[in-house]
Amino acid sequence: MDKNALLQHFDEHGFVVVEDIFDAVHDLQPLIDDYRLLLNELATLWFAAGLIPATYSDLPFEQQFARIITESKHAWYQHFDFSLPQTKITPETPIHLSQPIFKLMTHPRLLDLVEWFVGSEILVSPVHHVRIKPPEKLASHKQGESTLTVKTEWHQDQGVVLPEADETNILTIWMPIVDATVENGCLCVIPGTHKTGLITHCPGVQTHIPEKLLPGQPIALPMKKGSALFMHRRTIHSSLSNHSSSIRWSFDLRYQPIGMPTGRPDFPTFIARSQNQPENVVTDYRVWQQLWWDTRHALIERDKPKFQRWDSDAPSCA
Repeated sequence: MDKNALLQHFDEHGFVVVEDIFDAVHDLQPLIDDYRLLLNELATLWFAAGLIPATYSDLPFEQQFARIITESKHAWYQHFDFSLPQTKITPETPIHLSQPIFKLMTHPRLLDLVEWFVGSEILVSPVHHVRIKPPEKLASHKQGESTLTVKTEWHQDQGVVLPEADETNILTIWMPIVDATVENGCLCVIPGTHKTGLITHCPGVQTHIPEKLLPGQPIALPMKKGSALFMHRRTIHSSLSNHSSSIRWSFDLRYQPIGMPTGRPDFPTFIARSQNQPENVVTDYRVWQQLWWDTRHALIERDKPKFQRWDSDAPSCA
């Protein structure tokens, strides 16, 4: 892997795809097993409660997942995410904070690459999600319970955090846990748009950039599992719809230098790598778990925090 060529591509286009970061067996299979265990636990409960017609345990994992989440009469998404929602937080709000997720977020090969972009003092941003997109032909209207389960509209990641982080070098990493294809809804980017500055976003079901403001020609980025897309915080991107018969499953992660605002101050973060303060590096996933559990408790007892900078009064949103 040529570091100079990789960074040059990133600087010119605002993104770069790096292949074969993760081994399918040693790195990704524990994560898949973790989610399958969670899925089967929930399926057993939901079937007993009459919320799904079957557990579909005889199906391959990805097809099983697609059937269960599209047929469930229960709000399912938050059970699988490793971040809290922005509203309606209760003591029972689910959040999945497992060791395999933490190990992926702090994987040494991944952090080695992150260091090329943000330096050796690495903070894990609290803006991260799992995205499990079911086939649109199977999805019901109820799937709108989370915008993370449907086609993603055009946006810049800087546009979905508060202005406090406008000067923070936040690096987005998007990684597919299954192969991402044009059919199942891979990401699309508009190369070079990281140089255009922040564009007006409009509130709605999703915070998005109106099509009339989009500059340049988009390209689709099919990717193999084990690879990752490194993206500038101002690169305009979206996803295609899932027209396959299975889920499209991916992780969004973000990293930045220690000591800079995250744009999501009410959510927790942690140090993943540091030469200056190695004693503060978090290596135990249970510490990370507790940070989120403490945050959930704190947000129950206070007014709704602010997550968005945009309103609908901008002329471009009319």
